[in-house]
Amino acid sequence: MQFNFIANAQVPSLSGRTLPVIDPSDGQPYDEIQRSSPADLHDAVGAAQQCLYATWRSTSAVERGRLLYRLSQLVTEHADELAAIEQRDCGKPTRQARADAQALARYFEFYAGAADKLHGETLPYQQGYSVLTWHEPHGVTGHVIPWNYPMQIFGRSVGAALAAGNTCVVKPSEDACLSLLRVAELAAQAGFPAGAINIVTGLGHEVGDALARHPGIDHISFTGSPTVGTLIQQAAAERHCPVTLELGGKSPQILFEDADLDRAIPAVVNAIVQNAGQTCSAGSRLLIAQPIYEDVLARLGKVFESLRVGPAALDLDLGPLIRASQQQRVWDFLSDAQVAGIPMVAQGQIADDAPESGFYQVPTLLRDVPPDHRLAQEEVFGPVLAAMPFRDDEQAVELANATRFGLVAGVWTRDGGRQLRMARAIHSGQVFINNYGAGGGVELPFGGVKSSGYGREKGFEALYGFTTLKTVAIRHD
Repeated sequence: MQFNFIANAQVPSLSGRTLPVIDPSDGQPYDEIQRSSPADLHDAVGAAQQCLYATWRSTSAVERGRLLYRLSQLVTEHADELAAIEQRDCGKPTRQARADAQALARYFEFYAGAADKLHGETLPYQQGYSVLTWHEPHGVTGHVIPWNYPMQIFGRSVGAALAAGNTCVVKPSEDACLSLLRVAELAAQAGFPAGAINIVTGLGHEVGDALARHPGIDHISFTGSPTVGTLIQQAAAERHCPVTLELGGKSPQILFEDADLDRAIPAVVNAIVQNAGQTCSAGSRLLIAQPIYEDVLARLGKVFESLRVGPAALDLDLGPLIRASQQQRVWDFLSDAQVAGIPMVAQGQIADDAPESGFYQVPTLLRDVPPDHRLAQEEVFGPVLAAMPFRDDEQAVELANATRFGLVAGVWTRDGGRQLRMARAIHSGQVFINNYGAGGGVELPFGGVKSSGYGREKGFEALYGFTTLKTVAIRHD
């Protein structure tokens, strides 16, 4: 049985209700979490406010950084434990779970070093005045964390908020929250004061909605679907609460005829099969120059046919999807593709010893996908790659920008001028040239345009989002 974490203590929900924790590899329950209520959320906000005013806002930036660094060290020491928790809870292959634990430690390490470097400015002004600015924390920040990368998104969101001087109330996904409850315990061990980090588990329409509407929440960070993001914005707007939103994408990878295919093809495959395609920045659309279209598809088809899916502990190319409803969603997309006559190039295979009750989906490569088909427009959130050809640079840009999303794009070309033209013409928050993701750099600001959201996480830029700027004008003549 897992409990909420409020004011450095494990706390049962006031209602006593629970939710099952399901292992995606076999579809079976193996633990329980609290099905919390708005009253539980209210208690967590109260603990965060108490900590903010009694302790945290008077804690120096240097000391906040030291605490974050201690937490980074503890995460590193417990990385295998955290990876094992994440592996079973999310269905991640061993390598991915370990990489997520390492990324979490790196986030805390980065923001530990950044905490005392959030500087204001001195502004030139009229004679007799001295004008300066400084960054102040919002206060209590609310964090709605999705199930696909709990540790990583917790690190980039909560790490930055704490470094900037906020206290935090976290509502993780009911589908994957066990690693975060353990990280909160490690934070208490590192010396964070009671109430600095609070975690309340439960359903989105019960606890998530209460967080968005709570008058004690001064800023909200949300990662999830555009539909839920809209609801978060609407609830927050009623009390003029600022929000940072990361709402997914339908990200293109663009292969020009001069692309280095030996480098591009492994990156294209990894960008759609990592975490079984359940990644906001997944490269789910592949735009290929017509002269190399057939060659690229032939090479990709061989790779896809070799990919294997199975239980997380087997550490294959892909693990299961997170839940049965997500599996059904992917099946629905593929069924629509079949009805539309969209050709399938290749599929991977499910391991022979994978439990039939697990939520498995083989990676699938489709070709000649019409740009207006839902496979080219909507986020599948599964290992399905939609390929389509383009004639020239202009059509490549047109296709790249032809969705409501704008999170990430990849451009593969040796032409330096084309690299810069494409980077400027594509509407997205990140553009990667001759790579995709840059290794997931903690230092790189991340966020989208259009329906992919607004605001930035990761890197130093995230600190600005978790603060408000104050201007002080002193007259001394």
